[in-house]
Amino acid sequence: MVTSVVTEKKQYKELFLLVVLLCLILFPIYGLAEKRPLRFGKGGSFKILQVADMHYGDGKTTPCEDVFPYQMATCSDLNTTAFIKRMILAEKPDLIVFTGDNIFGYDVTDAAKSLEAAFAPAIASNIPWAAVLGNHDQESALSREGVMKHIVKLKNTLSLVNPVEVHVIDGFGNYNLEVGGVEGSSFENKSVLNLYFLDSGDYSTIPSIPGYGWIKPSQQFWFERTSKRLQRAYMAKPEAQKGPAPGIAYFHIPLPEFSSFDSTNFTGVKQEGISSASVNSGFFTTMVSAGDVKAVFTGHDHLNDFCGELTGIQLCYAGGFGYHAYGKAGWARRARVVVVNLEIMEKGGWGAVKSIKTWKRLDDQHLTAIDGHVLWSKSSAGTRRKKQIGGA
Repeated sequence: MVTSVVTEKKQYKELFLLVVLLCLILFPIYGLAEKRPLRFGKGGSFKILQVADMHYGDGKTTPCEDVFPYQMATCSDLNTTAFIKRMILAEKPDLIVFTGDNIFGYDVTDAAKSLEAAFAPAIASNIPWAAVLGNHDQESALSREGVMKHIVKLKNTLSLVNPVEVHVIDGFGNYNLEVGGVEGSSFENKSVLNLYFLDSGDYSTIPSIPGYGWIKPSQQFWFERTSKRLQRAYMAKPEAQKGPAPGIAYFHIPLPEFSSFDSTNFTGVKQEGISSASVNSGFFTTMVSAGDVKAVFTGHDHLNDFCGELTGIQLCYAGGFGYHAYGKAGWARRARVVVVNLEIMEKGGWGAVKSIKTWKRLDDQHLTAIDGHVLWSKSSAGTRRKKQIGGA
């Protein structure tokens, strides 16, 4: 009798474990569904399209902001959708990144439907895409967590709610993506480009600190650990490298360090103040100390679209994209493109990253490309280091 009970309990336990395993297979954890790995193409390049501040509402019934009076009658969220489609067809990116305020929560009737409509061109393109949150995404029936959980369930997204290995971290939408070398090359099993995505928050929750949110210590700790892990892997055999693979960071709210520039030392325009947090959380210093991030891309301030270099890191705005977002009549909505190119090795074949370039495209008749320039190159970085050492 006792043996029978023990056997029955064992069978129930095995059945329970089997059911759990099947659930994990059939219903993966949010953001853990099988994702297509990112990789440089046979041409040795990887292109990223950044879309900042769509402020999507309810579609064709949501009016445009800050356009000429004669445009108002026919202008809506559908203009934003048309712009994304044009950009995808023109640039054929390998990855699309949405850097927050994807929807304007106050003006949406159904947040889930608005999110799906906002991301629809990316979903339909079958191109991998990733998203972070801004300060307006959660201003409807869905919380920040709810918005991110809905995003990660959408087709073709590589977004994650948060890192699976971290149990406690502030915000939602902190994760990293690795971009492998060209298939068949000696770098095919290495991440030669690392992309970091962080939740810069919405608004301060501390009564004595007014204004916008910021990247918290728990997020910075995760970033530091992730950066160190990726650097160790990159500098280990096979094809051990002497320095880290370049990294790029994407989040919504600009850092206070974006205020370091004037018209003499940036590319682009600055037409409004820098709306960063009223406190400096030290994340810029954290990135400088890590040593791998070469460029940061944000949104939030729609009338700024500049890039400026500070302590070896390019700080860049995308410029306002969406038509339901505030803008400036006559100043075209715009998108930022980044292209990362690999070097050709002496023995032939594609190697490590050689350069990072950028430009913007305007939503005009010709999708005019402007402000093309090199953000970082392996040769100039090496020269700069040698000069510093020589002058010490």
